[in-house]
Amino acid sequence: MYSDSALPSAADTGPTEVARGGSDRPIADLSIVIPVRDDAEFLSRCLDALAAQTVSPREVIVVDNDSSDSTAVVAHQAGARVITQTEVGIPISSATGYDAASGRFIARLDADSVPHERWIENVVGVFAEHPEAVAVTGSGVLETEDGDQRPHASRAYLDPYFALVKLALAHEPVFGSAMAIRRWAWERISGEVCRHDATVHDDMDLSIHLPPQAVVIRDDRLTIPVSARPMDSKRSMAYRVWRGVYSLAKHYPKELPLNRWMRRARVHYRARTAEPSR
Repeated sequence: MYSDSALPSAADTGPTEVARGGSDRPIADLSIVIPVRDDAEFLSRCLDALAAQTVSPREVIVVDNDSSDSTAVVAHQAGARVITQTEVGIPISSATGYDAASGRFIARLDADSVPHERWIENVVGVFAEHPEAVAVTGSGVLETEDGDQRPHASRAYLDPYFALVKLALAHEPVFGSAMAIRRWAWERISGEVCRHDATVHDDMDLSIHLPPQAVVIRDDRLTIPVSARPMDSKRSMAYRVWRGVYSLAKHYPKELPLNRWMRRARVHYRARTAEPSR
């Protein structure tokens, strides 16, 4: 359990390791998890982008969420490790992948994420720059099927998410299409996340289960193109917003914003008063 007083030890925040494998590219001690349901075409593009990285991941785990298309075939052909999860839902699929990951860091992408060639390199770099961070995240740039990017729509959609959820949680939330978490941090909350509730936003739920004083770093170097499908209709957008409200309200009253900010303040106060006087 990741309690409010649980902070990383020196062993948790040691130097980030990047080894060199048999190819010319270094290999990061990082697992990529991609939950997928009937999205083979987008998955193929995502896996192609991962194959072009300047730093390779330790492994790519595709969680096939009871797909009826060629998702598993596409993943196998790309050399990914495929895990089948028959319980339908993004939360259970993501958690299944995190549980199976062996890397020191666990990164999460969606099938429609398109990580630029230095994305993994930057993930490892941000963790190295911020050893106190339990998770790092980028944002997304909405992209149509024709490849046109919508920066204004992206900001209108995602800026409120980061601002409002940070206000509710007392730390930055992660964005599931472009994020990574230390494996030890996941292991501490894995038994608490709402993995069997398909209605919650899994990235928001993960963020809620990190304690208020957790350090989550948002870095523009981790921002990547993602599909603009959430903007397809007003109904789709409204449903996503409702799920966000539901994801927060499900954890009330314990995780009410005021409670979280007070818990954060208490932890920081105790840390300051515990420091030896000079």
